[in-house]
Amino acid sequence: MCGIFFFSFSFSQNGKPYIKFKDTKYNFGFIKQGHTVKTEYTFTNTGKEPLIISNIEVTCGCTVAEFPHYPINPGESGMILITFNTKEKEDRQDRTVNVISNASNSPTKLRFKGVVTKNKDEKEK
Repeated sequence: MCGIFFFSFSFSQNGKPYIKFKDTKYNFGFIKQGHTVKTEYTFTNTGKEPLIISNIEVTCGCTVAEFPHYPINPGESGMILITFNTKEKEDRQDRTVNVISNASNSPTKLRFKGVVTKNKDEKEK
């Protein structure tokens, strides 16, 4: 059975890059409206060719992504920084971003969520 798993794992990568994230989810908990949330997603190229991230698709202007604009060689790691501005957001937030690359498992989804609460001053207006 172990041989079957190894065979299917190596076959699925097909010699291409493969982006493996340490964690693809982040819960920022409760935060007051107007604050900025920043989270880092670290990854490793576990494939056999250089990994190139070409784009990160976000759902709105409240989210900005910074990522390496250079090839990540096999065995090397990198980091994607996601910044989420809560200025015009309220209540539960559940967002995904798509990492577009030349990896065999592209696109890869990253998710962050939490609850944005109104400032006390804002509630009184």
